[in-house]
Amino acid sequence: MSTETAATPNPFAAPPVRSLDTAGVKKAIPHRYPFLLVDKIDVIQEDKYCVGTKMVTVNEHFFEGHFPGQPVMPGVLIVESMAQTACAMLLSKGGIEGKVAFFMGIDEAKFRSPVLPGCVLKHHIEILRLGRAGKFRGEAFVDGKLAAEANMTFALVDKAQG
Repeated sequence: MSTETAATPNPFAAPPVRSLDTAGVKKAIPHRYPFLLVDKIDVIQEDKYCVGTKMVTVNEHFFEGHFPGQPVMPGVLIVESMAQTACAMLLSKGGIEGKVAFFMGIDEAKFRSPVLPGCVLKHHIEILRLGRAGKFRGEAFVDGKLAAEANMTFALVDKAQG
């Protein structure tokens, strides 16, 4: 995704086919404040690409202790925010009611630049495999600059099993 050439079309440049505001995200996934880490999602291609937005504010609870006087968003929460984006896209489309997504793995995670209060975090999510166990690639950008990236796997299970 970040290694595109001029000949490769950018799927994230296309207009969204649908969007989720915060209420739509909360309808799709069970996360709530202070652990809801995505504010908006634009689905670019159903079951394939989306862009999530997280407005990082100085009032985030984790900044109080990470780090006092020099606040930085923890990398693990950036990864979690990407995961919430991917799962909300998938679980909001209908047809998989009664399911919840659980993390199974994180591979090749890299953190390239700090995410600070006031940043707008843009998650570019590409679904690589979809099924009961799925895989996706996430990249997090701030002002067009890559801040973090990771490949993640998840499992879709019945809420009653969770």
